[in-house]
Amino acid sequence: ANLVATTGGENASAGYQTALRLMMFFILPAWGMSNAAATLVGQNLGAKQLDRAEASVMKTMKYNVIFMAFVTVLFLVLGEWFVSFFTPDPAVRKEAVLAVRIISSGYIFYGVGMVMLNAFNGSGDTRTPTWINFFGFWLLQIPLAYLLAQNLKLGEQGVFIAIPVSEAAITIASYIIFKKGRWKLIRV
Repeated sequence: ANLVATTGGENASAGYQTALRLMMFFILPAWGMSNAAATLVGQNLGAKQLDRAEASVMKTMKYNVIFMAFVTVLFLVLGEWFVSFFTPDPAVRKEAVLAVRIISSGYIFYGVGMVMLNAFNGSGDTRTPTWINFFGFWLLQIPLAYLLAQNLKLGEQGVFIAIPVSEAAITIASYIIFKKGRWKLIRV
């Protein structure tokens, strides 16, 4: 938020905060589904049903992708309408709509990534999501946001772009590690 404020000013900062509030509200069902995946993984691993644990993650991921695709379309088509509930200021609305549209372009990745990371947690493997998030946010998203905003002079738009890019990277890493299957071997 600080980088958005310093590169885009008060309207960009207010728009970004508005976009984040909207987006957090709309991803709550996806969080619920990803938390269910963690529970299903833990139960199935405890019952020594490794294939069922993996199948439950894949099924949850499918439903999360469908939901997040729907939300992405909503934000791309009706982003301005949703933003209008939060502010009457046209300058803030413009920034919020820009943020909503750019950030929601990574929603499908976000939906998959949150299921994968919660599946690791459900298996008792808390190190993997910690490291993935550390690299994805601290070593990719923050430096990329700074690079795009400051060095490439994209301003707040650069910060917005860094979010779906880092979410995509987090998801790809999570999926690759998940498919290797070491999470099935964790003993709690």
